[in-house]
Amino acid sequence: MHAEDIAACMAMGRHGAVLLPRSGGVLTHCNAGALATCGYGTALGVIRSAVESGSKIHVYADETRPFLQGSRLTAWELQKDRIPTTVIADNMAGAMMSQGKIGAVIVGADRVAANGDVANKIGTYSVAILAKEHGIPFYVAAPWSTIDLDTPDGAHIPIEQRSAREVTHMAERQLTPDGVGIENPAFDVTPHRYVTAIITERGVALPDFAQALKRMAELVTA
Repeated sequence: MHAEDIAACMAMGRHGAVLLPRSGGVLTHCNAGALATCGYGTALGVIRSAVESGSKIHVYADETRPFLQGSRLTAWELQKDRIPTTVIADNMAGAMMSQGKIGAVIVGADRVAANGDVANKIGTYSVAILAKEHGIPFYVAAPWSTIDLDTPDGAHIPIEQRSAREVTHMAERQLTPDGVGIENPAFDVTPHRYVTAIITERGVALPDFAQALKRMAELVTA
């Protein structure tokens, strides 16, 4: 299983690398790298593969509040690989796009519904809307095991609510007033209309996602 997972990530990398710009900025949100898989990564695997093929990419990593997977994990991984990386606060993505610093967005996924709706770390939906507004492609890299053809759309994906302490505290320091209400959904759902392509180890699915994902499934089971 370990070897199969790495092989799947590397296949995703090969399929997706050609979609990224040959140079310039690429934004990612949360951690979809070697630390989130058995190695190489999904979204970061695509970035790694693009760099290995000669692309001159500068990664902008959203910090990914409230648990900071981007600033703690993604930045660390890319720094180890000597891939130029800049960490930005989550609310800076739109400004970076408007300044022309970002040419593509690529994220991972925790589940993809049959129609192409994508559940991923909270904040992904906002990034997708910003990308659409600025005419920037928004790519999702996800292993086939993440594609759930039994779930018709994103409205049927349950969203985990995590501890309020992730929002109220930074380590042992409290950041919010006592008694204030807290919402901390771990994920959000990005409607398929904001997704440019879904990259899997079986290939790249383009809209119409419902038909494209169904064809992918049929090819393998035939």
